[in-house]
Amino acid sequence: MRDQRPAVTLSRNSPLYGLSAERCCSLRPRQRRSPHFRLALWREPFYHSPLLSVSGGVLLSGPPSSLWCAALCTSASRLFIASLSPAVGVERGAARSPAGTARSFRPAASPELRYANTLMRFDFVWLRDHCRSASCYNAKTNQRSLDTASVDLSIKPKAVRVDETTLFLTWPDGHVTRYGLQWLVKNSYEGQKQQVMHPRILWNAEIYRQAQVPSVDCRSFLETDEGLKEFLQNFLLYGIAFVENVTPTKEDTQILAERISLIRETIYGRMWYFTSDFSRGDTAYTKLALDRHTDTTYFQEPCGIQVFHCLKHEGTGGRTLLVDGFYAAEQVLRQAPDQFELLSKVPLKHEYIENVGDCHNHMIGVGPVLNVYPWNNELYLIRYNNYDRAVINTVPYDVVNRWYTAHRTLTTELRRPENELWVKLKPGKALFIDNWRVLHGREAFTGYRQLCGCYLTRDDVLNTARLLGLQA
Repeated sequence: MRDQRPAVTLSRNSPLYGLSAERCCSLRPRQRRSPHFRLALWREPFYHSPLLSVSGGVLLSGPPSSLWCAALCTSASRLFIASLSPAVGVERGAARSPAGTARSFRPAASPELRYANTLMRFDFVWLRDHCRSASCYNAKTNQRSLDTASVDLSIKPKAVRVDETTLFLTWPDGHVTRYGLQWLVKNSYEGQKQQVMHPRILWNAEIYRQAQVPSVDCRSFLETDEGLKEFLQNFLLYGIAFVENVTPTKEDTQILAERISLIRETIYGRMWYFTSDFSRGDTAYTKLALDRHTDTTYFQEPCGIQVFHCLKHEGTGGRTLLVDGFYAAEQVLRQAPDQFELLSKVPLKHEYIENVGDCHNHMIGVGPVLNVYPWNNELYLIRYNNYDRAVINTVPYDVVNRWYTAHRTLTTELRRPENELWVKLKPGKALFIDNWRVLHGREAFTGYRQLCGCYLTRDDVLNTARLLGLQA
C-alpha cells in the first residue's frame, strides 16, 4: 500500500530547506517529528545529494525506517524536482532504485518540474498535444499530425516517470510520450519568460560610436556567407547596418536588397526613387526637415526593414537622423513603468490619405505605440509617427490625458540630443534600417537630392539570419 498521510509543503523558509539527505537522516527523532520534517527522502542512494524543494512543491511523509518522498534529486551539478499536486503515491520499489534511474509516480493532477534552475508547470492536455512521437508529429515536415480536437480535455496519464534527462508519460490508451528535460525548459512558459526572442544592444549616439560597428563591403556581402552573416549580426544587434562600395544605381541597390529578402511591394511600388518633387502626397517628398518617425505606421503591419541609398546630392544638408527607439523606450520603462504599460496597451489609428495626380490611397493601421510580447514584456515594435497619427478616438476621455503624458515622456527621450545619431548618406553607401526599432528622420537640404530604396519583408530577413545560424 501507499502512504496516504497528508502531504506538506517545504518552503524556502523551512529550516530543512537545502539540507543534504545525510544531514536530514541524522536528525534526532524529536526533530523528525517537527512540522518542518513531515517529509521523506530516498534514504540510501541520496546521501550525496542536496534536498531540493520549492514553495508549493508537495512532498510525502513516510516512516523513518524507509524514508521516501515524491521529490527527485540527481547530482548536485544537475538538479531537478518532479512534484505532483496534490499528493501522489510513489512505488516503494522506486525508493531503492539507484540514483540516475527512472522513478515512477501515479499522477493525480498537473506536474511540476525543476530542471536547469527553472521551475516548470504543465497541463496534461499540453503534454499530450505536444507529443513528438512518430504518430503525433511528422519530423520530416516539422508539423503536428495529432488532431488536437481529439484530445480529452480532462486527460491524465496513468503513469509518469522521470530520469536524469527525460520525462515519460503513459496515457490511458497506452501511448507513451517522451520529453527531454532540456526541450521542456526551452519550450515551457517559465522558460520562455527567462529568454529574449531577439538579443540586442541598445544604444545612444555615444554607445554606437564607441562600438565602432564596421560596414560590410559590397562584394563580401553579395558573394560570401561570412560577409552576409557579419552584416546580419550587426543589423540584429543594433537595428541598423551599412554596406559600402555599392554601385550607385537603383538596379544595383535592388540586387543588394534581394540578397537577404524578397522586396515588399507597397503603394509606393517595389523600388522607388525619392526626390523633392512632391510626386507623392508625403512630407518626405520635399526639402523640409523630417522629425524622427516609424515608416508606414498606417499599414496594419508596418514594413519591417527599409533600405536607403543616396544616388546623388548636389547641395548641402540632408543628413539622416537615426534614433534607437528601444533605447528610448527602455528609459521610459525605468523612469515610469506605468507610462510604458499605458503606451503598450492603448491602440491608436494611423492614417495615410493621398490624392496627388494618379495616386489615390487611404490607408489605416491600428496598434499601440509600444508593442510587447505578452509573456515576457519584451518590446518588438515601436509605432511612433506624429505625422501620420490619426484622430485619437480609440481612448476613453479619462485615459486621454494620461496617454498624452506618457507620449510626452517617450517623445522627450526620443528627442534627447545624446540619443541622436546623424549620418551623411553618400553614393555607394547603402543603409538598412530596422523600421520596427530604429526611428529615422533628416535635416532640411538644398539642391537636387535623389535617393532610391525599398522595403523588405521582415520574415524573410529573419529567415536568412536563422539559416546562417543567428538567433533571430
